Amino acid sequence: MFIKQLSLTTFRSYTNLELDLTPGISIFIGRNGEGKTNIIEAVLYLSFLSSHRVSTDQPLVQLGNTAAYIRAKTQIPDREVLVELEINNNKANRARINQNQVRSQKEIFGIVQAIYFSPEDLDLVRGDPSERRKFIDQLLILRSPRIAGIISDYERALRQRNSLLKSRAGAESLHAWDEQVANFGGEIIAARLQTLQDFEPIFQEIYKKISAEKPAFIKYKTNIEEPSFNAEINKTKILERMRTTHTAEIERGLTLSGPHRDDLLLNLGNHLVKGYASHGESWSIALSLKLATYQLLKNDGLEPILILDDVFSELDEERRSHLIELANSAKQTFITVAVENDLPKELTGVKYLVKSGSVTKISLPLNSKEGD
Repeated sequence: MFIKQLSLTTFRSYTNLELDLTPGISIFIGRNGEGKTNIIEAVLYLSFLSSHRVSTDQPLVQLGNTAAYIRAKTQIPDREVLVELEINNNKANRARINQNQVRSQKEIFGIVQAIYFSPEDLDLVRGDPSERRKFIDQLLILRSPRIAGIISDYERALRQRNSLLKSRAGAESLHAWDEQVANFGGEIIAARLQTLQDFEPIFQEIYKKISAEKPAFIKYKTNIEEPSFNAEINKTKILERMRTTHTAEIERGLTLSGPHRDDLLLNLGNHLVKGYASHGESWSIALSLKLATYQLLKNDGLEPILILDDVFSELDEERRSHLIELANSAKQTFITVAVENDLPKELTGVKYLVKSGSVTKISLPLNSKEGD
């Protein structure tokens, strides 16, 4: 798939942006603060219904307005789809597909699929477990958009259960929410395990090409014993652990069992990457995670948009070459750079100057790809 037109209205720095896009490489050039990452943020919001930069929607809406609008005309293999999203300050967001209102904004999942790589991806390696949980869950959503609803239902049930724990509610009040947390949690753990089983061999092979010194692998860490590919088995184990940790949960006012506490353990040889790997090894792991994500989705028959946000200046020549190869092979690639000299000479495409909330095309396409 690829985006043919992107429109932003009162979104971040853009009062009104109309952008025609093509397959191949689109390069957005602009200094920090000029608005190039706002374009990327809009595309990613369509992919995951959340910002990769802030935890709430309020900063996305231009000051003085009550709503922001993202519209994307997309080309998927057999048809054109228009997806529109209204992001509201004081009420639920609303979405339309081909100008028809949908009951839930979650119905747009799967229309725009994007993979994002930036200097902040080092947090995948060095950051908190929440970064790695977010990574695997976004991969789940890209592969199977229906899982987004399960994750959302899990988070809602978890919030309600935590609220009851903090109020020291009795077992009878907790029972229904125990069931929901365990049910949705069991599904999420099973889905994560299945995706990791498909993902890890690709990740290992890519890392071996980038850095052959030590083997890399991933372990799934959870607080239930022997997590299963079977969601019902996971549900039973979560409920069993809830019973054994009930007193501690009441004391802390927190749910201590479930996928919200799990982690992906990234390993190099016999050591955890976090706290052990060098700066270069950490970059190689982060790069391999994103390259493997793209390859796994390609194996699934998908063609996600590739987004490279100010990343080339951070990488050495060898790691840059892997990204360049991928950028040239993707159906559609968006690249942002602060200055044109940051762009590898091997990458050419449609260039845009981003300045003060406006975007101007500054060259004709040199390396775009034909077709759908």
